[in-house]
Amino acid sequence: SIKMDLLHSNGVLIIQHLQRDYRAYQDFLNFMSHVGDPRNIFSIYFPLWFQLNQVVGTKMIWVAVIGDWFNLIFKWILFGHRPYWWVQETMIYPNQSSPCLEQFPITCETGPGSPSGHAMGSSCVWYVMVTAALSYTVRWKDKSAVTLHRLTWSFLWSIFWIIQISVCISRVFIATHFPHQVVLGVFAGILVAEAFEHTPAIQTASLRMYIKTNLFLFIFALGFYLSLKLLDIDLLWSVPKAKKWCANPDWINIDTTPFAGLVRNLGALFGLGLGINSEMFVTSCKGKNSCKISFRIFCIAASLATLQLYNFVKIPTHTEYLFYILSFCKSAAMPLTVVAVVPYCVHSLMRTTEKKLN
Repeated sequence: SIKMDLLHSNGVLIIQHLQRDYRAYQDFLNFMSHVGDPRNIFSIYFPLWFQLNQVVGTKMIWVAVIGDWFNLIFKWILFGHRPYWWVQETMIYPNQSSPCLEQFPITCETGPGSPSGHAMGSSCVWYVMVTAALSYTVRWKDKSAVTLHRLTWSFLWSIFWIIQISVCISRVFIATHFPHQVVLGVFAGILVAEAFEHTPAIQTASLRMYIKTNLFLFIFALGFYLSLKLLDIDLLWSVPKAKKWCANPDWINIDTTPFAGLVRNLGALFGLGLGINSEMFVTSCKGKNSCKISFRIFCIAASLATLQLYNFVKIPTHTEYLFYILSFCKSAAMPLTVVAVVPYCVHSLMRTTEKKLN
């Protein structure tokens, strides 16, 4: 406990230093925190990659969902505090002279802080994207191509680490994580992504397998929560702390609670399974148009545009269980739209156009 308090107090000093010296970069750091938001995986990264390479897109969803599930379990086990409430409650500072940490609209997350979900989600997804991009260059055999591959390798991994460091600094800057929590998140995300590099079975998974996986993840998480609750251990202990010490009650969002993230991810995985195993997917993405560049470009543009419309769909938060149900449905609709609905519509449009031209 004493060692952890010292680790936290050193982390507070780093946060104070960042908030004092990086004021000019506040907008950039807030932007990088949004870049690391796991929700971007489903609304930006996945639509782009799935239309370019279905194997990579499928892997991305699996990595994001399983990674976030492990993140939830780790948070429940590690009981990590967040800086913005820890400084208010710790007894390590004498004479009640606790440091003053500035808060922002994205500071007041309600779940435990260790490991960082943003850092973990960012690292695992960017790891998938970088390794996928490098897989194209590793096949080059001639001498000049080998040199180009090495340069590409150095460039992409440099970009990877610049993004991860920026996301980590941003999460520490807004006082929502301690430094050790973001570092742990980055390496945990890399481990999850690397594990899926050796799991080809996800590419041929049936809808039944998707449903079984969803049920297992949900039942295990719920069972873990209820088992510890029977032992009088409250895994939602962080929510009252967040509500108590957040500078602005309007910054508290139910979407940041532990079960909200679980439901969102299970919905995305179910939607992916439903889409890949649908007739619309087979007709469009496995048909003759799927190889055309124009088809893929139209699918990317239509998918990104359609998913942005989902941001305008506001789920009511007055009833918690209703929020979880609607959140699951909305999350399932996003990959289903990308995988099946949009490609089928684009395919039908192109086929109609071709018939008219003929």
